[in-house]
Amino acid sequence: MSNLYSNSIFWINTDKIKPNPYQPRRDFDEARLQNLAESIKQYGVLQPLTVSRVEIEKEDGGLSTEYELIAGERRLRAAMMARISQVPVIIREGDTSMMKLELAIIENLQREDLNSVDRARAFFRLANEFKFTHTEIAKKMGRSREYVSNTLRILALPEEILNALSEGKMTEGHSRPLLMLIDHPEEQMVLFKEILYKKITVREAESLARKIATDRVRKKEYAADPEITELEGEFQDKLGTRVHIDRKELGGQIKIDFFSVEDLRTILDSINKGNTEKKHGEMLDNYISKNNLGEVIKQPDELINISTDITGIEMLSLDDRTKEEIKKEENNDNLYDISSFSL
Repeated sequence: MSNLYSNSIFWINTDKIKPNPYQPRRDFDEARLQNLAESIKQYGVLQPLTVSRVEIEKEDGGLSTEYELIAGERRLRAAMMARISQVPVIIREGDTSMMKLELAIIENLQREDLNSVDRARAFFRLANEFKFTHTEIAKKMGRSREYVSNTLRILALPEEILNALSEGKMTEGHSRPLLMLIDHPEEQMVLFKEILYKKITVREAESLARKIATDRVRKKEYAADPEITELEGEFQDKLGTRVHIDRKELGGQIKIDFFSVEDLRTILDSINKGNTEKKHGEMLDNYISKNNLGEVIKQPDELINISTDITGIEMLSLDDRTKEEIKKEENNDNLYDISSFSL
């Protein structure tokens, strides 16, 4: 195929275009796809898809032609939703499977609406399958090496948290304080639930994570009063919620998390009985259960369909960092050090 033919735009039937087997993107927001479909109905597909030509031998010995999608799956899906029979394409030839994968990944990474989890997984594939360094990936994306490294760290989070992040139930900024607790899974999961159900901001989550992490470091490195540490743990086991004992030169304070007046009565009852054992975070779990908030996790599609504002306005408001802070932090190589957390 000549270069002229390769760079030309052709109109191909949508039913002849097969999905890209190397598609790195997992999540396609149905609401956004519908919006794109409405736009395509009015204006058509303005940006051509990229495909490769595939010759398939038929049973009678003849050949049929199909096209394998390299880039543009959102446009193809939206065009089919809009019942558009043909779409403009640029046909490439001679690409190996690895070249198709690289093209598909790069094309997806260049889209602004790609969620942070899919972006991290795409970076991982470039590093793992293509053996690209973080610096090489950064050059391809026009970003800093630190940005690539920090994005990849997201994949260290548990799958449940990654799912919530990719579904827009929490912001990318919330992943940072959760990563600070990667070695403390129980406390990490409690903070994750607080982010989802108490709607705490990025800075509030950072403050909680920093406090947990620094307390751990202080107790380990500076040999905090072992009796205070033991008592703090016993309080948490008895009450089923986060408890912090702030020891001062004379006396101190006990801080106990609660979620309702009923919780306060439960706390008082537990103290009076003195023999009730609860798991850390049990009070929060009870609050979630009583208010049927568990449906937020169990039915992500329903949540998304209620209103696009959930992931747009409401979730953005929970990331209380300025644009300058976000840009500075994503290029910070010490992003997950306790010392780099802002107050």
